[in-house]
Amino acid sequence: MSGETAQTAGAYFDELAVLLVEAGMPADRVGATLDELAGYLAESGGDPEEEFGQAAEFARELTASPAAEPAEPAADTQIWRWTADLFHDVKRLNEYGAQGWEVDTVDAKGLFVCIRDPEHPQQWEYRRELIAPGRRAQVLGRLAPDGWEPCGTWVRFEYFKRPRAASMGPAAELATPPGKPRRSLFLSPGFYGLVAVMLTLAATTLLTRLGDLDDGLDTIAGLLCGAAVGALVSMVAVWLAARRRDRR
Repeated sequence: MSGETAQTAGAYFDELAVLLVEAGMPADRVGATLDELAGYLAESGGDPEEEFGQAAEFARELTASPAAEPAEPAADTQIWRWTADLFHDVKRLNEYGAQGWEVDTVDAKGLFVCIRDPEHPQQWEYRRELIAPGRRAQVLGRLAPDGWEPCGTWVRFEYFKRPRAASMGPAAELATPPGKPRRSLFLSPGFYGLVAVMLTLAATTLLTRLGDLDDGLDTIAGLLCGAAVGALVSMVAVWLAARRRDRR
């Protein structure tokens, strides 16, 4: 970081510290927050205002109260809950976002709770970020300037959305969106393949541990048959999933 950049960063963090204290953030938390932000900035080498936005706005984000429960949608609003595995959840989100489905939140079961205005449905786009402990503020600061806003969290993953109207204009509104999907669970061939690998590894471990039993031959034969059936079922599942994907 050059001397001029360091001076700019110092002035930015001094202003941010004052704003955070005025907003009621405890002094020890202010220090820890500034240390995290300074570490991130040192790695990126960027300008603090470009990375985090204006100090006043960023301070409001850092000190905002936890979001309240989402308001109940209007009675005529369409609601759809669904989920997908991590191999293609973002792909599915963008596919259905293009059909006007906006993620309102991710519920306690890990389901995307989506809503759609039946009269003026708008297209949405999505992305997913892995949030390391203590790094959420940096991720929000990096994405917010491009219009991304958080819309749900699952474990350490956070999902972000933004309306496509920002880039498409009036064309982002859908005149005749497709009907509400009938499915609520989307598993990819990659997921079934992972399950098949895990079953194979589990069977191999059991075979190794049971190899020295007195009746080991009978046990091993049974396990081999079970593993073969499991592998066959997994292969059929992958094939069926691939066929469903090709039909879409």
